Amino acid sequence: MATVKWTMDPTHSEVQFKVRHLMISTVTGNFPKFDVQVETQDLDFMTAKAKFTAEVSSVDTKNEQRNQHLKSADFFDAAKYPTLSFVATRYEKVDNDSYELYGDLTIRNTTKNIKLDVEFGGVITDPWGNTRAGFSINGKINRKDFGLAWHAVTETGGLVAGDEVKIHVEVELIKQA
Repeated sequence: MATVKWTMDPTHSEVQFKVRHLMISTVTGNFPKFDVQVETQDLDFMTAKAKFTAEVSSVDTKNEQRNQHLKSADFFDAAKYPTLSFVATRYEKVDNDSYELYGDLTIRNTTKNIKLDVEFGGVITDPWGNTRAGFSINGKINRKDFGLAWHAVTETGGLVAGDEVKIHVEVELIKQA
């Protein structure tokens, strides 16, 4: 078996999160500055060693005031904890194209093992001769489990920001020569 290294195609990959706002709508944010590193045995992604990192200061919710608040000590504390990371620990096959990915998510120096649902898009050779693999990844966490405990209450007693954070990641990898 040969070790295969994969790099992320940044123009075909993205990291999003969604959080309830005032419990009546959802705000979407993303981390535009992130990296995914993967090694497999041959083309077998069940053998993958995978690591994801994101620059916390790149967080973008299309609202600069909210972005600055998310970077503050109330949430990510980007000055003290400049990155968040995920390291895969195991995979379980659900069916032909669906998997459960378990790994250690670290935010604000707090690490928790989480489960993510993975849809494997397949492996292809593109028109330029590159081998590519695609994945859609979904999951959810409780932000308070990672020290993101800031909360405010509306005049009617509702929360400003929900505790559940939905995660959605699209990753396209390119096999390295």
